[in-house]
Amino acid sequence: MSAPFAAPPVAPAALLPRLLASMGGIGFVRPAPGTWGSALVLPVAVAGPEACLMLSAVLTLLGWWALERLPDRHADPSWVVIDEGAGQSLALAALPLGAGPAGLALAFLLFRLFDITKPGPVGWADRRKGTAGVMLDDLFAGGMAAAVILAVSVMGVAL
Repeated sequence: MSAPFAAPPVAPAALLPRLLASMGGIGFVRPAPGTWGSALVLPVAVAGPEACLMLSAVLTLLGWWALERLPDRHADPSWVVIDEGAGQSLALAALPLGAGPAGLALAFLLFRLFDITKPGPVGWADRRKGTAGVMLDDLFAGGMAAAVILAVSVMGVAL
């Protein structure tokens, strides 16, 4: 059984990039660091779609910057969860202001489903090497989750 929190040693120059990429260390929580990284951003949904979209953009930019400075970025280490935060925030941006627990659960579950199963464009992006592969698959998963949420909303289902 692995430890619930296991951060490997890091060179001083990679400390800030590792801190960002792991979203403050959440990526080292076991099991399921990607799920923990996704859950970390859920509270921003209360602030509304614009805040979620802004958080997704900020996490994407910070993630890209941090990953470019990490020597193991090509392997997409499991402790890198800033990509999950960016993708999950994108999915949350599709929720209407004031969405309830059902909408939040739907955004979370859809994002995790698409991130784990990697259908279509998510799988394509996941096969890319380096920073693009690490970041894009989660952004595509978030975009697909957002599209489903918007379709459900257009059909008149209250979230």
